[in-house]
Amino acid sequence: MDYHDSPEEAAFRARLREWLASDDPDTSSDAAWHRSLYRAGFFGLSWGYGGQELPPVYDVILDEELALAGMPPRPGLGYLVQGLGRHGSEDIKRRFLPRLISGEDRWCQGFSEPEAGSDLASLRTTAVLDGDEYVIDGHKIWTSYSDVADWCLLLARTSDGPKHKSLSGFAVPMKQPGIVQRPIKMINGVTTEFGQVLFDHARVPVANMIGAPGEGWALAMTLVAHEREPGELGFVARYAKTVRELAARSTGPEVAWAYVQTEMLRLHVRRRLSERLDGVDHGPGGSVDKLLMTWTEQSVGHAALAVGGTGDETLLNTYLYSRAQSIMGGTSQIQKNIIATRILGLP
Repeated sequence: MDYHDSPEEAAFRARLREWLASDDPDTSSDAAWHRSLYRAGFFGLSWGYGGQELPPVYDVILDEELALAGMPPRPGLGYLVQGLGRHGSEDIKRRFLPRLISGEDRWCQGFSEPEAGSDLASLRTTAVLDGDEYVIDGHKIWTSYSDVADWCLLLARTSDGPKHKSLSGFAVPMKQPGIVQRPIKMINGVTTEFGQVLFDHARVPVANMIGAPGEGWALAMTLVAHEREPGELGFVARYAKTVRELAARSTGPEVAWAYVQTEMLRLHVRRRLSERLDGVDHGPGGSVDKLLMTWTEQSVGHAALAVGGTGDETLLNTYLYSRAQSIMGGTSQIQKNIIATRILGLP
């Protein structure tokens, strides 16, 4: 397996480094950073419908160089692009993907609910057909960046059939009557990342359904599978940057173990990307990726706590945030169940 850059990849890396060293990148906000990357030609590299349709390895180069330059990671929208791209009609893809990829529109994901987190199929939010619209009532929770989203990729119940076959997906406009935002304060004090969203007779056009009625579960599984792949999120390079910063302050065993975990994950992601270039669909293997990513982030978090203690607020928050990794995107227990049943064939 050759991990060296091809001539085309080396030229791309050099152009990216030159741009990062200039005064052009705008990191004043997540939205500004997204648009800055896109305008410079460094976002949506491997996607169609507004992207550049390059091999996924270019996203890895981008992640690596952003971390080396001390820049924020690229926005993690791959799971949304994959979901809309695989399950949406041609009309859906043409209407929504270019503006999602360019950063003109911001999205959130309305899946989890109170009492319907790990058991997502038991959700109770409903979408009832009324003429050429669906009327939505329900309650979503842990909805990342819902307060700034223009659209929500929503999962709702559209019939009384079996729970996995009665769900449908929608692109719901967030700026309308009947949608109320309630922020959730995180353990590190942040109140702008997670929110609750209440739907009280909100409306969405029939034309905004993603796929056919009852195909919401398939859409959800596509999203969570890609959400769990670390190569889609750009976290790997971020972990390596943090470990380098910790190593400059300490060579203790926690930092050494975090380095080992980060390097393991980096090489694992590169192997996954190589397999994807060969047309391999990892399917439930995304649960293996998610577990490895969780172990790595929490190893980095423990190293941050060991180096900074409770007196260094930045490193303490790195540790506190890492605790969420074993819950977000599906708990570690759920991932182990998926690996046991769908990969190992256990009862």
